[in-house]
Amino acid sequence: MDSIGATATELAKAIRSGETTAEAVLDAHLDRIAEHDELNAFVTVIEESAREQARRADEAADAGEDLGPLHGVPVAIKDLTQRKAGVQHTLGLAPLSDNVASTDSVTVERLEAAGAVILGTTNTPALGHTIKTDNRLQGATPTPFDLTRSAGGSSGGSAAALAGGLTPLATGSDIGGSLRVPAACCYVASLKPTFGRVPADDGGVDRFSHHTPFLVLGSLARTVEDVALSYDVLAGPDDRDPFSLPATPATRDQLDQPPETLSAAYSPDLGLQPVAPEVRDAVGAAVDDLASAGVTVEERDPDLPDYATLSEAYMTQVGVFFAGMARGIEEAFGIDFETADVVDTVRSTIALGESADPVEAQLKNRVRTAAYDGIEAVLDEYDVLVTPTLTVPPYSRDLADGYPTEIDGEDVMGVPTDQMLTWVFNVTGHPVANVPAGLTDDGLPVGLQIVGSRHAEADVLAVAKSLETVRPWADEYPFRN
Repeated sequence: MDSIGATATELAKAIRSGETTAEAVLDAHLDRIAEHDELNAFVTVIEESAREQARRADEAADAGEDLGPLHGVPVAIKDLTQRKAGVQHTLGLAPLSDNVASTDSVTVERLEAAGAVILGTTNTPALGHTIKTDNRLQGATPTPFDLTRSAGGSSGGSAAALAGGLTPLATGSDIGGSLRVPAACCYVASLKPTFGRVPADDGGVDRFSHHTPFLVLGSLARTVEDVALSYDVLAGPDDRDPFSLPATPATRDQLDQPPETLSAAYSPDLGLQPVAPEVRDAVGAAVDDLASAGVTVEERDPDLPDYATLSEAYMTQVGVFFAGMARGIEEAFGIDFETADVVDTVRSTIALGESADPVEAQLKNRVRTAAYDGIEAVLDEYDVLVTPTLTVPPYSRDLADGYPTEIDGEDVMGVPTDQMLTWVFNVTGHPVANVPAGLTDDGLPVGLQIVGSRHAEADVLAVAKSLETVRPWADEYPFRN
């Protein structure tokens, strides 16, 4: 079989049946990675370890052993929140170029227990602090659809690797859109699960840091089925994460809910900020197709705090998170972020948190509560809420270029929150999927968010599957042409 472009589900099935081998699948992806370094998607390709894992996977298949759901499937891991023992672990920081992980993260443990072959680590902005994947260590990662434009961030390396055919499955994390923004920029699917569904693991330094705003781990793939498969592998309790939640029934078994039983509220802009016409048109057309598939769709904006109030609450709390993260790195590795080789936006993000009043930061939870109540009011009436993921098409790839300062004729501040509608749901903690909505006239990817009630990942992915069925995107990747 042709391994490049095959889904994780298809590859696992083919390896189990003997149609192909894990080593053949790995070789095909290693060759493609070597041929497409223009994507700059990987930080480290762990070829020797991956070959050993693939060899053992084939031996297990030949011996008729009980095989996991990802047996022999290559998976790329984000070089931030996930780590594999003995492998370079940089967090996107040039000063950590020689750092090597001493333990596996929970995510890697679960992937390998499911039979996956860890292919390598993927690029991310320093500390995952912004929505362009560009750093002083590795440089910028573009979307395969236009090498002058960004793969998004902070899971940009993972998303670019998927859209470029370098891996069938990849992991990421999300504190403001880092799973969904790169998925939108690279035309792939992703899921930000409910807080606590997938255990977080920073190695035991601070097991409580990821709750304000909600930081979650998840995965990206080219199909909704693969996203559901990987979510089912990663989800479930782990005592190393005090916020982790009990397991739930497999979402992959619930993808084929009849569209006629599902309902969606559609908000073109969440009532918050301008959206570029080409994005609005692509998402509107996808929503029309969702309705034609049988899903009940009605336009409805949630009642949210205004953009300035809500974004200030988010930026205050996310700034405190990054300031605390930086302090921990300074203590562990002796790095001084005032003088370290990092881009200025890293320092400004840290400074935002260091200057925050702790009481005022805590009081921002009142704004979060108002936003949560506004989303809940919509989800009391509908199974999901659908919005654009980004307010603009993929922007330029280099951090030095900044972000657009005008959207649909309106001046904006040129900051990341202007460019996306994702961060709202890190304020509220709802599960959200991104799926491709269509391509602009210039061939640039547009993403669509599907927001569900807490713990309703199955409904979110069922709606995503309904859209994929009526509006398939699998043949639109550049490597297909």
